Amino acid sequence: MSIGNVVERLFPGRATLVEPIAAGLTNQNFRVEVEGRPYFVRLPGRSTDLLAVDRANELHNTRAAAEAGVGPRLIATDEETGAFALEWIDGRTMSIERFREPGTPARIAAALRQLHAGPRFRDAFDMFRLSEYYLGVVDDRSIRIPGGYRDELPKVALIEAALAANPLPTVPCHNDLLAENYLDDGTRLWIVDYEYSGNNDPTFELGNTAQELGFDDARQEQLCAAYFGEATPALLARMRLQMIMSDVGWTLWAAIQAAISSIDYDFWAWAEERWGRASTAFERDDFDDLLAEAVAG
Repeated sequence: MSIGNVVERLFPGRATLVEPIAAGLTNQNFRVEVEGRPYFVRLPGRSTDLLAVDRANELHNTRAAAEAGVGPRLIATDEETGAFALEWIDGRTMSIERFREPGTPARIAAALRQLHAGPRFRDAFDMFRLSEYYLGVVDDRSIRIPGGYRDELPKVALIEAALAANPLPTVPCHNDLLAENYLDDGTRLWIVDYEYSGNNDPTFELGNTAQELGFDDARQEQLCAAYFGEATPALLARMRLQMIMSDVGWTLWAAIQAAISSIDYDFWAWAEERWGRASTAFERDDFDDLLAEAVAG
C-alpha cells in the first residue's frame, strides 16, 4: 500500500503533506504535516516477524513509554498495515558524535531511569532466548552467519549463568538503543522506536547503549554511576557482559536482515562488525574476571 493511502487511513479526509525521513534500518519513516501540524508516521518493513517483532507488544509499550514521559504519544494506528502516527518531537536526532559531548552519560541515565520507572511493558525481553530464536530462523532459511559464531556458544552460556547468579529485578527496557533512537529537544532526551522493547535487566539497557555509542571504559563507568549511583565492580561486570550479549544477538539480526531486507543498507557488514567485537571480547584476558565479578555480586 502506498504512503498516500496509508496516510489517508490514518488521517481520513484531511489535507496532508508527506516528506520521507532518511532513517531507520527496518521500516519506512515519514514526516506528515496534517493541516499544518507535523506528525511522525512509520510503515513497518516486510517479514519483521522473522526478526521477532510483535506489533501489538510494540504499540502497548509505545503507549507505556509515553505515559512515563520519555516517549512520544501515539496519535493514530492502522491495524491492516501496521502503520502508526506519533506526535512530532521537535528535536535533533542524536548520533555517536553528538554523544561524545560532555555530560551525555548522565543525560542518558536520566532518560533511562524515567523509562524504567514507568508502567511495566507487556512482554519480557531476553537476549539469550532471542538469539536462540534467531538461530532457528538462520537454520530454517539457510542464512549465512559470521564464521566461528557457533564455536562461541559455550561462552554465551557462561555469561547467562554468571548473570543468573545475582539477578536484578526487571524493568521496562527499550533494548535497542542506537544513537538515532534518542532525540534531544534541547532540555532532555526522548527515546523512540519500541520494536524490541520488553521488561529486562537494566544492565542490558546500559550495556546495549554503551556498546552502540562506542563508550570507552571511562564513559561506561560514568553511565553506570549516573544510573545506579555507583559503579561497583559487579555492576560494571554485568554491564560489560551485556555489551557482549548485545553484539551476540544483533549479529544474527543483521545476518537475517541481509537475507530478507529490501532497504539499501549493508547489513552483512553490520553483522561482521558486531561479531568482530563480540568474538574479540570472548578472547580478552578479562573475560573470566567479568564472569567472576558478576557471580560474586
